[in-house]
Amino acid sequence: MLLEGKTAVISGAASRRGIGRATAQLFAEHGARVAILDIDAGAAKEAAATLPTVAGGDHIGLRCDVADKASCQASADAVVATFGRVDALINNAGITQPVATLEISEADWHRIVAVNMTGVLFLSQAFIPQMRDQGGGSIACMSSVSAQRGGGIFGGPHYSAAKAGVLGLAKAMAREFGPAGIRVNSVTPGLIQTDITGGKLTDQMRVDIIKGIPLSRLGEASDVANIYLFLASDLSAYVTGAVIDVNGGMLIH
Repeated sequence: MLLEGKTAVISGAASRRGIGRATAQLFAEHGARVAILDIDAGAAKEAAATLPTVAGGDHIGLRCDVADKASCQASADAVVATFGRVDALINNAGITQPVATLEISEADWHRIVAVNMTGVLFLSQAFIPQMRDQGGGSIACMSSVSAQRGGGIFGGPHYSAAKAGVLGLAKAMAREFGPAGIRVNSVTPGLIQTDITGGKLTDQMRVDIIKGIPLSRLGEASDVANIYLFLASDLSAYVTGAVIDVNGGMLIH
């Protein structure tokens, strides 16, 4: 097991078909004690209760609004009080909105940027001091192929901008906190079949999209979870500031 005896925090991990939930399941299967953070407190607790048991103790589910700094700090305090340490932080929480540039309102902009990018900063700020004091840790940040190719299918320009900001933020944190033993990396998924995309793809859209993917299929939540597992484990001990594509070849650069 790659994470035996380790602890992990995953934001936005309560959705049943989401990447965060798949990651929490995989981490627990590899021995990690997991804290699920989500805007929905009840769903977070329910999700934590469904995870495989591990030797280190019970998993926990907590409410956390990643766009609110105080909420992030309160969650970090609660996790550290329960687990004693945090070895891996997965900044997975995110939202999207498929609108064009001229349709983006001021409120839309602030909401998309707050959850997708500012939330990465706030949650990292809340957990980095503990990681620094204990001698290191791993942080993985959710970006998107949309940040690399300038737009996506279900995300508008503000989503692309926020996800591009995540890449810059993660690289800067990797450079700053590398000497403290903290690794910071980003993941850039392509089109992954989750609750966000569920029901929105017509059969024709699916066929057209797959034509542009060399591996000839859409991604699954488990595809991204596997990369998060690599980044949280010692297999990636010499990897920081990296951007790992999980897109089936949709974008090769």
